[in-house]
Amino acid sequence: MRMSKADLYTRDLREARWVKSSRSGYLPECVEVADLGGGAVAIRDSNNRELPPLRFTAEEWTAFREGVRAGEFG
Repeated sequence: MRMSKADLYTRDLREARWVKSSRSGYLPECVEVADLGGGAVAIRDSNNRELPPLRFTAEEWTAFREGVRAGEFG
């Protein structure tokens, strides 16, 4: 199921399962990701959880991951 950006921001995340990357180890600065289904995700700052999570469509998340792999953000 493909979700629009507006749909993602109407989702209730109180029951979301947040995952921290195993590569982050014990670093204090980290983000956590929650799967919203259909390839969409939410991302939050693990140190500042009162901030609202960012939400990305499947297409946006795929483009971001591909950019990271290609070294576009280094």
